[in-house]
Amino acid sequence: MSPLGDLLRAGRDRGIYSAAAWSVGDDAATLDRGWTGTRSWDGEALDGSDLWDLASVTKPVVGLAVMALADRGALRLTDTVGDHLPEYRDGDKAGLTVRQLLAHTSGIPGQVPLYREHPTRAALLDAVRLLPLTAAPDTRVQYSSQGFIILGLIAEAAAGERLEDLVRRLVCEPLGMAATGFRPDDQARRRAVATEDCPWRGRVVTGEVHDENAAVLGGAGGHAGLFAPLADMERLGRSLAGGARELLRPTTFATMTAVHTEGLGLRRCLAWQGQDPADSPVGQSFGPDSYGHTGFTGTSIWIDPATARYAVLLTNRVHPARTGDGISAVRRAFHDGAAALSRVDDPARTAADAAGGSRA
Repeated sequence: MSPLGDLLRAGRDRGIYSAAAWSVGDDAATLDRGWTGTRSWDGEALDGSDLWDLASVTKPVVGLAVMALADRGALRLTDTVGDHLPEYRDGDKAGLTVRQLLAHTSGIPGQVPLYREHPTRAALLDAVRLLPLTAAPDTRVQYSSQGFIILGLIAEAAAGERLEDLVRRLVCEPLGMAATGFRPDDQARRRAVATEDCPWRGRVVTGEVHDENAAVLGGAGGHAGLFAPLADMERLGRSLAGGARELLRPTTFATMTAVHTEGLGLRRCLAWQGQDPADSPVGQSFGPDSYGHTGFTGTSIWIDPATARYAVLLTNRVHPARTGDGISAVRRAFHDGAAALSRVDDPARTAADAAGGSRA
């Protein structure tokens, strides 16, 4: 077992999650990968094909699709909400731009449990439209899942396709992420890792989106809903570490991964979180130009362009309950270890992992 495997096995032993999978590498090789634990506390052992609820890691994947639309001329970062969504043209969000939505500087509040009072898709989308701004645009970084719900609607309107079809066509298919998508079917659900024993739904959620607002939307939103196995997340990490040439033009990728919030306290790229100088969720071992995203269910992907290194961590830290913050220390320690890995540490590991991975 590798040091990263030991670390993540210890996290399971402490009850932080029942399952974890990981991969660290660069654009050319895998340095360490594996999985440990069971799909639920009383479930079967992981086998590497397991399906994970990515939660908010959905946001940068949707962001990649939006940037690909920009590359194709279907929309511009300066386009406004009102340009694409007629129902917003008379409201306070009409002039908000695609760039502001991507950078979380729109002023739209986030983390609002709209599902509690708006139990249908139509009602919830109407509530998003009417949600008052809590900051003037471009004055504050304010993480907003609701802003990404609107972004998903803009992408659909600009392309004339459903969001799930856009993500598949513009991100998943070019990278060979064949097992990634929204709304897993019955066969895929049997490989899913359990998330919360949800009080709202009255059951342990497995193979359906954990995020309640996304559930009301039908399982797919710009903010949450994607499921993926470890192998597909490795493909994404490897592509990003190499500049995402399969997905975006170099100038578009550079724009996406540059910081757009200088002077606002928090470093945010377009759909990505930048490396904050303090209180970064991954600690300080990755470089100052690194970027990534975390998910509420215990998932994350982080990229350091200076070393072309990616780190993928997948856990179900909300199983069986979302209480507890043990994942924070585990995530930081994992990225410390990921940054310290060298190809010469274990030259046989890359070949072994390519042949099927390791199991802790």
